[in-house]
Amino acid sequence: MGAMLAQFNVTYSDFQLAVDLSLPATGVTVLFGRSGSGKTTCLRAIAGLDKQVQGYFSLQGDVWQDSREGCFTPTYQRELGYVFQQAGLFPHLSVDENLEFGRKRIGVEARKVDKQTICDLLGISDLLRRRTHNLSGGECQRVAIARALLTSPKLLLMDEPLSALDNGLKAEILPYLEKLHRELSIPIIYVTHSVAEVARLADYLVLFEKGQVVSSGPAVQIMADPQFEFLFGDDMGCVLDAQVTHHYQDQITALSVGDEVPLFIPQHVGVIGETHRCRVLASDVSISLVAPERTSILNILPASIVECTPAKRLGEQMVVLELANKSRLLALITQRSALQLQLEKGQVVWAQIKSVAIC
Repeated sequence: MGAMLAQFNVTYSDFQLAVDLSLPATGVTVLFGRSGSGKTTCLRAIAGLDKQVQGYFSLQGDVWQDSREGCFTPTYQRELGYVFQQAGLFPHLSVDENLEFGRKRIGVEARKVDKQTICDLLGISDLLRRRTHNLSGGECQRVAIARALLTSPKLLLMDEPLSALDNGLKAEILPYLEKLHRELSIPIIYVTHSVAEVARLADYLVLFEKGQVVSSGPAVQIMADPQFEFLFGDDMGCVLDAQVTHHYQDQITALSVGDEVPLFIPQHVGVIGETHRCRVLASDVSISLVAPERTSILNILPASIVECTPAKRLGEQMVVLELANKSRLLALITQRSALQLQLEKGQVVWAQIKSVAIC
């Protein structure tokens, strides 16, 4: 933690951004917020795309900007890769020629990323001879990501790389982004306003609202905090990192959250021993005072109530639950149900989650 320091003050005629962040130099850090909240402005400042921005940025002790000392490293000299909303490939070049354009930006001795490894990782090895105008949107973005990685960056910046894609193409490319996350050691700063992308990718989460950082911290903690319902809305829920433990013949996968919390999800997912992230929406969790019997719901987990607070909509309650391994779960229920069950802090209950609702 704390190996990336970002402090910026940006003032435009109708907008002001104030950022003071200490970020991990590993994994995926997601900058999340509504459109116009300042997340892309922050990303551009990190990249040095606006020399007028006052501030400071360092990565593992390497200072790229320090306005007080008159230090500013131009973007082209910063060891970073940048992936924009649009792929920005050169249409007159083949896929391979586009990749070589990025690779040739650095000397042979500085090339730390293997081209074939990246092509295999992103599933583009069969596309190398094709012209870019013959690629789908998802294929174009995968090529753009590969081109950025082949500059052997110390930091990869991604500015809403899926926003121009339809839902089908987003679903196609997300698994590749998860593979990058698992298999590469390059830290990623990823901008999005999609809660689904946050849930799939984020290790560390920074919440933006009106040019201010509302909160920052591990994604599993922030996403399970009901005070941020105003940003997550109907997508409020939690994420659980679980280990794949078994594949059953009836197309059910068993997982374990820590050593004490079993989960069952449909289809055969992942490989045994692999970590799989599960997203559970608060609206898909119900509460029982006794262990249910003879029910179609496979996930029935003992939990204790940490907090019971009014939700965004009138007549609803957000209940924060703690599982046996201290992981947190959110349940969105009606106030009537909360009163009828007489729910209170510290009470032991049973949380129920439909397997088909876990994504």
